[in-house]
Amino acid sequence: MNAFLSRFAHGACVRWSGPTSVSYACLLAGLILLTGCGPSVNRYLLIEQSLLAGDPAMAASIVEQKEAEYGEKSRLLYGMDRGLTLQLAGDYRQSNMVLEQAEEVVERLYTRTIRSETAAFLTNDNALPYEGEAYEHVMINVVKALNYAVQGNLTEALVEARRIDHRLNVLGDRVKEPNGYRNDGFARYVSGILYEATGDLNNAFIAYRNAFEAYEAMYGWLRIPSPPSLRADVLCMAEALGLTAEFENYRNTFPDVEWEPASARRDLAQVVVISYNGRAPRKEDRYLDIPISLDALQLVLLNRGLSQSSRQRDRAVVDSVLYGLSGRVVRVALPRLVPQKTRVPFETVILKDAQERALTVRSEPVHNVTALAEKTLADRMPAITAKALARAASKFAMAEAATIGAHQAAGKDAGPWVGLLVGLLTKGLAVMSEEADKRSWETLPDEIHVARAWVAPGRYGVEIQPSGQGPAAGRTERSLNLAPGQTAFIIQRVMQ
Repeated sequence: MNAFLSRFAHGACVRWSGPTSVSYACLLAGLILLTGCGPSVNRYLLIEQSLLAGDPAMAASIVEQKEAEYGEKSRLLYGMDRGLTLQLAGDYRQSNMVLEQAEEVVERLYTRTIRSETAAFLTNDNALPYEGEAYEHVMINVVKALNYAVQGNLTEALVEARRIDHRLNVLGDRVKEPNGYRNDGFARYVSGILYEATGDLNNAFIAYRNAFEAYEAMYGWLRIPSPPSLRADVLCMAEALGLTAEFENYRNTFPDVEWEPASARRDLAQVVVISYNGRAPRKEDRYLDIPISLDALQLVLLNRGLSQSSRQRDRAVVDSVLYGLSGRVVRVALPRLVPQKTRVPFETVILKDAQERALTVRSEPVHNVTALAEKTLADRMPAITAKALARAASKFAMAEAATIGAHQAAGKDAGPWVGLLVGLLTKGLAVMSEEADKRSWETLPDEIHVARAWVAPGRYGVEIQPSGQGPAAGRTERSLNLAPGQTAFIIQRVMQ
């Protein structure tokens, strides 16, 4: 590819003897060839099919096979997708190794090169390395913590809990808007469960309290209240630590919550079920075609009518030719979210002991990834729009300069035809190259649910049944042998 561009730049471009603005055509074409047309979504269809078939190992294998397709600009995205699918496949150790590398990429991406910024400004943001969103960075540490917890390595899980705390504290200092994503109730809740599992009741109380405050602050857009089990934990920890004032305050804040003192949990075992439900939202292009003449307006309206019966992706070439010939249409591409909501409101978890005595608990929604994605995109949209408008205007100006330069350089007789061809090329490429950055951690779920049960030590059969499913659809079964004071973690994936 580089050799081709070198021949293109040193061959076709130097034949023109006119203004140097003609070289903009070569520059724009070369950048488009280098950046491509953005990440393919086909891999996510294959991943989803594997997960629907109950084969997470195949999903992890697909991500690995598609590593080259992710490309160097999406190393972080590859690491996050692979790390999560490896967790679902039960390869927790490899998952953490991959996510550790992804976390290192996050730290490296705080700085960008001028070359990358220039390429992105002249084409689209897919030319930039994917940095990930703040909530995705937090989820990296949450997934790692859960990986360690499932393996029973609570010491390393607490290392991730402390990293979560540090990341969220930095985020809280950086984000000044009270209504912004500056805290994470789910991440704090997981940290509290881990601290309590190791007997660190003081840090457990702090984490539970911070989780409750995060849920309260974000409820307006997160659309998930603080879980009743979390409120019970706040009361339990406050009572155990002898924090009389705090206990009375919270008792008055949620008087209807049923809870029991920490002494009632002594010598019991705990089962924590983490259920990933549904699919994270995907992004697609939303095109704004801006006419700068009356004829162009008529063309845009006509083309918009034709486009309603065709997919935007299928009409990309047609649009580039039409608008390239017109020369008076500027295209701006913005991302829009397409929610993929779960149809499972909760799970029923049944634990049966050796005497077939059953304990039934219901899961609670604790995390809304779709709402987080919507909030993040809404907060960033003004900056994305301003940058997209500036980029589109710059590409149009470069194409216009190249067209005029080619016309003048070709002479009086050939000028009109050469100008038309160069205008078609440069303005058509400017339209074709306009694409929103649609990258996101799509292997995440739509929602995360948690169910917790305290039981006497012993051997148990665990059955997890998603609500609204058939008697066997989505049901999982496993057995546990629980020791006194043990906390066992179970992770499951529900695609519906």
